[in-house]
Amino acid sequence: MAIHQNRPYFGYQRIQMSLRKEGFLVNHKRVYRLMKELNISSIIRKKRRYFGKTPSVVYPNQLNRQFHAEKPNRIYVTDITYIRLNDRFYYRSAVQDLYNNEIVAWKLSNRNDLQLVMDTVGELGEQRDVHGAILHSDQGYQYTSKQYNKRLLQLGIKGSHSRRGNCLDNACVESFFSHLKTETSYFSQCQTEEELHQSITEYIWFYNHERFQKKLNQCAPVEFRNTLVA
Repeated sequence: MAIHQNRPYFGYQRIQMSLRKEGFLVNHKRVYRLMKELNISSIIRKKRRYFGKTPSVVYPNQLNRQFHAEKPNRIYVTDITYIRLNDRFYYRSAVQDLYNNEIVAWKLSNRNDLQLVMDTVGELGEQRDVHGAILHSDQGYQYTSKQYNKRLLQLGIKGSHSRRGNCLDNACVESFFSHLKTETSYFSQCQTEEELHQSITEYIWFYNHERFQKKLNQCAPVEFRNTLVA
């Protein structure tokens, strides 16, 4: 119950792993049964679809839903999501490394415009060695603009686009945004833009450093990346 109250979005498998990290070796079937008896379940995440505008520059889809990278800093995915705060909307752009699902760059703005995307790509170039890497996105007007294409060329990044109107072609980052909104209760406690920014900052740190993932051998993204050094 304590794990569920702290992380209500955890299903029985994540609760089992949390118990294991606390020293309790419990079978996943037992965890599932006890959750049913206690009438608790994880929060269900809602899917969202995105429809862009007429593109100017469109790259071939170099991923084709193969969301896997053999090394860090080789394949990135990016997108924008909206967050509602009181009666205003804010927009969050993020870049995710497909090697370990780590969020390597992000920006928050009250406008869903080209500048938001350009600032995010700029931060990516400052944080990582991106020369020769692939950056995949949907066909939103920001990602198909000539300015975006020029910036990728300057950084030595290879562009890649999803098929038009097909959110599954960028499912990894879509999934992250869904987790972000669900696992912070849609930022219901935030009252100002500063509080929202702080809440996102704290969640990104948790996601990168503490949120273990099954496909990463039950490691958090940064922990998994650090295994290369060990």
